[in-house]
Order: sequence, then structure tokens, then C-alpha cells
Amino acid sequence: MAPSAPPPLLLLPLLLGRPLLGAPGQGSGTWSRFSRLPYPQDQLFLHDTFPDGFLWGAGSSAYQTEGGWRQGGKGASVWDTFAHHPVTPPGSPATGPTGGDVASDSYNNLFRDAEGLRLLGVSHYRFSLSWSRLLPNGTEPLNPAGLDHYRRLLGRLRELGIEPVVTLYHWDLPQGLQDAFGGWASPILPQLFRDYAELCFRHFGGQVRYWVTMDNPYVVAWHGYGTGRLPPGVQGGPRLGYRAAHHLLQAHAKVWHLYNDHFRPTQKGKVSIALSSHWIKPQRMTEKNIKECQKSLDFVLGWFAKPIFIDGDYPESMRSNLSSLLPEFSEVEKKYIKGTADFFALSFGATLSFQLLDSHMKFQQLESISLRQLLYWISREYNNPQIFIVENSWFVSGSTKRDDAKYIYYLKKFIMETLKAIRYDGVNVFGYTVWSLLDGFEWHRGYSIRRGLFYVDFQSHDKKLVPKSSVLFYQKLIEKNGFPPLPENQPIEGIFPCGFAWGIVDNYIQVDTTPAQFLDSNVYVWDVHQTKKLIKVDGVFTSKRKRHCVDFAAIRLQISLLQEMHITHFHFSLKWSLILPLGNLSLINHTLVHYYQCFASELLRVNITPVVALWQPMAENQELPASLAKYGAWENPETIQAFVDYAKFCFTSLGDRIKFWITMNEPPVKNLTYTAGHNLLKAHAKVWHLYDKEFRRSQKGKISIALQADWVEPACPFSRNDQEVADRILEFDVGWLAEPIFGNGDYPQMMRAWLRRRNSADLYNFHLPYFSEDEKKLIQGSSDFFALSHYTTTLVGWEKEDALKYDHYLEAQMINDITWLHSPSRAAVVPWGLRKLLKWVKSKYGNVPVYVMANGIDDDQNMVHDKLRVYYIQNYINEALK
Repeated sequence: MAPSAPPPLLLLPLLLGRPLLGAPGQGSGTWSRFSRLPYPQDQLFLHDTFPDGFLWGAGSSAYQTEGGWRQGGKGASVWDTFAHHPVTPPGSPATGPTGGDVASDSYNNLFRDAEGLRLLGVSHYRFSLSWSRLLPNGTEPLNPAGLDHYRRLLGRLRELGIEPVVTLYHWDLPQGLQDAFGGWASPILPQLFRDYAELCFRHFGGQVRYWVTMDNPYVVAWHGYGTGRLPPGVQGGPRLGYRAAHHLLQAHAKVWHLYNDHFRPTQKGKVSIALSSHWIKPQRMTEKNIKECQKSLDFVLGWFAKPIFIDGDYPESMRSNLSSLLPEFSEVEKKYIKGTADFFALSFGATLSFQLLDSHMKFQQLESISLRQLLYWISREYNNPQIFIVENSWFVSGSTKRDDAKYIYYLKKFIMETLKAIRYDGVNVFGYTVWSLLDGFEWHRGYSIRRGLFYVDFQSHDKKLVPKSSVLFYQKLIEKNGFPPLPENQPIEGIFPCGFAWGIVDNYIQVDTTPAQFLDSNVYVWDVHQTKKLIKVDGVFTSKRKRHCVDFAAIRLQISLLQEMHITHFHFSLKWSLILPLGNLSLINHTLVHYYQCFASELLRVNITPVVALWQPMAENQELPASLAKYGAWENPETIQAFVDYAKFCFTSLGDRIKFWITMNEPPVKNLTYTAGHNLLKAHAKVWHLYDKEFRRSQKGKISIALQADWVEPACPFSRNDQEVADRILEFDVGWLAEPIFGNGDYPQMMRAWLRRRNSADLYNFHLPYFSEDEKKLIQGSSDFFALSHYTTTLVGWEKEDALKYDHYLEAQMINDITWLHSPSRAAVVPWGLRKLLKWVKSKYGNVPVYVMANGIDDDQNMVHDKLRVYYIQNYINEALK
């Protein structure tokens, strides 16, 4: 008998990992392919390592970091001229440096930068040569000081065992060439660029294995000669922009052939061009929108990539849309340009890929930061080339100094997506370069953002490099060659203890108190022929019978659904505002009370234990009776006694059926004043003691308060400051109400110390009340178990990055790890957060019994199968088992 075929799911990773050959236009299948990948599995973080020999590096460019613009005989570049133009109206106050005159001063700190590279442990360093430092006028004579500078840099890299990746031209064209010939608008520039490259190959080629002719010609052509946004600032419109690009492509091809014919045999290096791209996704998955996405990539990346990697000519979509605006290559030129790259050098990041992308080149589609999909598209569109990511990262605010958490999580996402492209998609990526080694001048953004791994104080004299948290992140990543699987990331197999409670929560059960027909004494006739309605027969009555729980049809349906789940417990909340509409016992909704009695009885009948909360703050009035909400709610001390009276009524009416009580379910600490929280704690304690003294002996139940307790993690795991913020948030979010009950009867000392500090600085005037000694004794220990609700995990840091997500009161910046799964409402799915929370509760409050009263996530309402919720439940339960 033939062996059975293995399950298709087991074959999927192998099929996805095979190298796939492509051809022009085949990249258009990328969008549909990724839309069909299994969800959420395909979006999970990949714990794996990169192939052996993978290149890890960092990069910088001359104008952004070197400074020394008038040192050592350097000539002016177009960026020097552009930056020296006034950027503020005359008479405006100075705001610091606005150009690259000094920048990070790498020209005078060569060994400083090399030490940073050594600390990182990188295998390669990408930097650019300053054309105007080597050839001040753009042509001969050679500047000896410039030559010596780069020889010393290459020598130091060789001593450290770091491979140089050298860019000949990174936007800083000598001003002399712009003045004499009009820069890249002139057809003479390709030959002058070849002459410059020959000089570099001759003097440096023995020490360089990877050459990049030029960086991002799209920006140079389009914004340098088309829009004029960047140097040389020529507003020549599209026609001149396309002409400049034409010359840039010719220049690149000349340099590649020069190296191939005269230097490759002896130097054995490789030459390419660094092309930058965005990624784009369709607004809706239609054939028309996918074609527009393909066109968007053609007009930016394909503009240069297709001539070089395919056939020497521009994309068909450009030629058909631009007509005479786009220059033409002769057949000889096409053959000359085709194949002039030994690898695909890719740049992908905020500044180049998105901020400098003209909106009309999106063709009404949506930008996306999916590096993985771009890598796959390149592999399909350009015959699966070897790809070297020569620039990638994001940015942080110019004010960020040490803990650049936002930068770390973007880096983590991009590197993980690169790993997925290699392991899942068969894309041939052999190296990665983070941008940049150190803070510098960020082109059109100036010094308003930072992209360096090392912090530089631009106002200081010595320009010391200060490692940011991202240095430690990248250093450890290089050391491990990726994200190797760790034991704590692996699911475990096992069983929960005997008697473990498995339950479901429904904050408010669907109460339907419509009386059954047998409780109505009237007699009706069905008007079957005309109105189809029941018509009451006047004066005719039947005898009533007693009410039964089965009269509530809604109960039977809910109980049957719960039975199918095989749960042991069901948690729901009572509606205080409906049971006692006036907030006291003068008016009682007996029908609703009977409904709750019946519901609890039916649960017990099918062996499901009811877990009942007395109060669940949901609506705008916090589900308090109107009379209490109107007069201050929990701010009013009288609400304490009203709650005690309400609780006593519930214990009396329902207590024989209820063995687990929750006084208050998820009090809204984010919206409570300190006075309200003070009264709420006293109300809880009074109710606990009421049950303990008057009802526990006969009813034999347990009672507690349920706190919402989401985990808070320091955004930078290496930062003590971030850890302090996380500890502070946990104390304010959970400890505020937990410490008095499960601790010493008083608020956390951290809260009091923090509020004293904030108030003493005249920033706030928040008063955290004090308990009397008797009140402390009343509150301390007023719980039979620790009940908590847990839904997600939040990252926090101390460095202010995004004002919209910054808590000024607690001095906490909320950060998002974009590698995490997120629900439609953007709630993060972080299973290990539950385990960390449970350990935190144990460490602070001892080995108290813990009930996770609520845990779950929203899912796409349009999906038939709630796949995200299934993943969420499985993995959070597994973390609880750990």
C-alpha cells in the first residue's frame, strides 16, 4: 500500500522558501500572493537566524556626517551651496546648525567612528566618498589631503576586519560641475563621473570589494532637477528630471564597464547602484488597483532598475504614459546599460522611500512599510537577483538622546521581514545595512530627526558618540545572527491542576423579562386572514399560573450555548441602576431580580458556577443609579453606604445561588479621581466585611474585587529609565487599588512619592487622600482571591517622541512594537504579557489564588472564522500554563 501524502500545511514553508525566478511584470502577482497567506500565522514574529555568512553593517554618507567643509582643500558641493542659502527670514534668532558644515565632524573623528563600528561588531561599513574632497573642482587635480583621509579610513577598517562598502556619489556633486556644465542635466557628466570613478578605483580599489556607483538617482534627478526641492535646486519640471535620470543611468553604466573591463580582474570586486523604493498596496484588491500599484513602483524603482537589470530600457508603463517627456536609449545604449549591476543594492526607509515620494507617483494607492513584500516583488520582477540592503531604518525625534525605542521597533520589524523574505519567500538577500552609524544632517529634515545608532550632540565641541539603546539591540542581534528561538518563546504541553476553573465572561447578560404567554390571563384570536395579528377578546380571561424560570425564553437559549462550551464557571454583572432605579430600597425591580435568580439557578442545574459582579462601570453614568450619578457618583461619600445597602439586598436575594462574588468589576482607574478611588475602596471593604460577618457562614461563598491589569513593559529593555516608567505605570494602574487590599492597607509608596514630586514642582495639584488606621485595617485583606482582567500589553518609555501618545502626568511615552499582532481596534496580542503579570502579582502580593476573570480580543466582524481570537486564546492560555 502506497504511503499517504503528508499534510499540505507541512509542505507550505518548503514551497515558499524555494528561489523563484521572475521576469518583468511578474512582480504584479505579489499583492494577491500575500493576501492569500494564512492569517494570523504569516504575521507572527519569526524566531530564526540568518544564513551563515550574512553581512551585517552600518552606513553613513559624506555630506551628512563628515563636516570639515573648508578643511583639507575640500571644494564646495551643491549641498554646501544649497544649505548656505538663508533658511529663515533675516533677523530671525539662530536655532542651531542648518547644514553639513560641521555635522557629526567625522572628518576630524575618523577613529571615533571606527570605535563605534568595533563596538557594534559589524562585518561591513558603508560610507561615501566626497567627490569635491577628492577633486575640489570635480575634475583634476587630485586633492592629496582628501586622498589621505580616505586611505586612513580604509586602513583603520582593515585593522578592525570590517569590510568597506564604498559609494562614489551620494548626492554631493561638486559645485564646479554644476556651475560649468549644469550638473546632471548635461550629457558631459557621465564621462566626468567615469573619470572620477577611475581615480577612486585606482587609489582605493585594492581595499574595496563592494562599490556603489551612486545613491538613489531618483531623488537626484526628480528633486534636484525637476521639483527643485533638493540641490542643486533646479526647478526644471518633469522633462529636465527625466533627462537628468537618463544621464545618471549612462554614468552608472560607464563606471560599471570601466570596473568590469579594467579593474575586476585584479581587484575582484563587485559594483552596483543603490536604488531606493517605497512599497504600495491597493486601496481594494482589484485588478485595476494592482496595475496602479505596479505602475507606482515602475515610476520610482523600475525607472532605474529595469534598464539595468532587465533590458536596458524604461518600463513600458512609463514609456506609454510619458510619451516625449521620457528620453530614448538607442539599441547600442540599451545593450550597454543592461546587466550593469553585480547585485541589487536596495535602500528602504522613511526619508528616501516615503517622505521624498511625490504623491502623484502613488497613483491613488496606499503607502505601506512592508519591506518583505518589496523584496519579494524585486525577486519576481528582476529574475531573483542577489539583494544587498544597503540602507534601512526609520527615525526618531531630534530631541531623542538615548532610548530610541521607536527606532528599535522599526529596525526589528524590517530585519524580521528580511528574515521572512529569505526563509519563507526564497528571496536571495545576503546583507543588511542599518542607517546610520551616527546622527547627522538629515537632508531636507535637517536636524529635526535622528537616524543614528549613536547620539551626537551637534552643539558640543568634541562631538562624542553616545551609544543609544538601539546600539545594544543591534549588537546583540548581530551576535546571535538574528532572532534564534528561545525556550520562553516555545509553547509547552501539559495539563492544568485538577479543579481548575474554566469560564466565560459576559459583562451584561441579555436580559429579556418579557412574560411568557401562560402568565397572561387574556384570551386572543389570531387574525390569520387580514392583519396576521393577535386580537384580544374583551371580557374573556383564563386562570393564571405561577411564574417559572422556564418562562424566560432568553435564559434557555443562553444556558444551552454555555453548555456546549463545557465550561465550569460563567461570569456576569448585575445592573445596579436597573435593580434599584432610585439607588435605594424604596423601589425594587422584582421582575429583574427574579430573572437573575432564575438565570443563576439554571446555571447551577447544568453544573456551571455563577460568578457575579455587583457593579460593572460601562455606560457614561458608570451604570450607577441616576440619583447617585447626579450627585457626584463615587466622589460622594454617600455612595459608599448606598453600595453597601445594594450589596446586602443582592446577597439576601441571590446569595444562596452564588458562590463567587465580585464587588466591582474593572473600576475605571484611568478616569477615576483620587477621591472617587478612595471612596470606592472603602465601599468594597465594607461590602467584603458585610459578607464575611453576615453571609459567609450560611452561603459559604467567596468575594473579591476584579481589577483590570494589562501588562506594562519598558520600551527599551536595556534602559533603567524606561523600567522606572513601567514600574510607575503598573503602580498607578494596578497597585493603586491592589496595594491597599492585598498589601499594607495603604496606597503604594511610589504613588505618594511621585505625586509629591509633581505637586512640589507646581505642575499639578493632585491630592491622594489618607486612610485612618481603622480604615487601613478595614481595607487590608478584604479579598478572598486576586481577580484580574487582562487583555494586552503596553510599551512605555521616558523619552518624549509622540505628543499624542505622551502622558505628561506620569511622564510616560506610549510606544508600539509594530512586529506584534494587532486586532482591528489596534489592541496588541502579546501572550507573554499575561505570564509576566501573574509573576508580578505573585512577587508583590504573595502566592494568593488568582482568577483571570476576563481575557480576550476583538476580531474582524466580517470574517466567518475568528482566527485571531483562536490564536489569542490558545496562546494566552499556554502562557498561563507556563
